[in-house]
Amino acid sequence: MEAKTQSSDINISINKLLRENLKQVLSFSCGCEELDHFFHEELLLCAKHHYVSAYCAKNVKNDDIVAIFTLSNDSVVIDNVDKDDFIQESKLKISDEYTSTFEKQSSFPAINIGHLGVRSDLQSQGIGEQILDFVLYTFSYFSISGCQFITVDSLNNNRTNKFYARNGFLNQTNNDSKNSTRRMYLPIKLFDCVED
Repeated sequence: MEAKTQSSDINISINKLLRENLKQVLSFSCGCEELDHFFHEELLLCAKHHYVSAYCAKNVKNDDIVAIFTLSNDSVVIDNVDKDDFIQESKLKISDEYTSTFEKQSSFPAINIGHLGVRSDLQSQGIGEQILDFVLYTFSYFSISGCQFITVDSLNNNRTNKFYARNGFLNQTNNDSKNSTRRMYLPIKLFDCVED
C-alpha cells in the first residue's frame, strides 16, 4: 500500500514501516509518552510477530517520518443491550438493500487503526485526517478482505476523542467512559466497487 497525499505544505507518502527505518523511529516523538514507548520499544517486535502491520507517513521532500500508525484485523461485536443503538447509528451509512442482513449479525468485520501518532511539531496540520482517509479509501476500494467498519481504541482524552468524533467515529459503548481508552468505530460507506 502506498499513497501520496497533500497535508498543508507537506507532501507525504504512506508506506510499510521497514527495519531500515529503525533509526528514524527511535528519534520520532508524537509527544504522548505511552505511544512513544510503543514506537521505540515494541513496534518492530509486534510487527515481526504479525500482531500489527506498521506504517509510516514520510515527508517526500526530506524523507523524514511525520507519522506512524498500525493496522490489524478486528471485529465489532455487539451484545443485545447495545445492538439497537448500534444498528440505528450505523443505518445512516448502511444501504437499505443490506439492512435486513446487517440486523441479523452480531459481529462485523473491521480494520483497527492503532497507535496513530503524528510528530509533535506537525500536529493539527491534517496529517492524521489524511491517514484516516488513506485507510478508509484502501479498505473501501480494494478487495483486501471483508471490512464493514474502521475501529480505534482512542486514548481517552478530550483532544484525541474530538479528533476521531470530528472524523465521523462513534463511541461503541459508554461503559468505557472512565477507562484509559474509548472504543470507537466508523461505518464504511458503501461504494460501487464490487466486481461482477
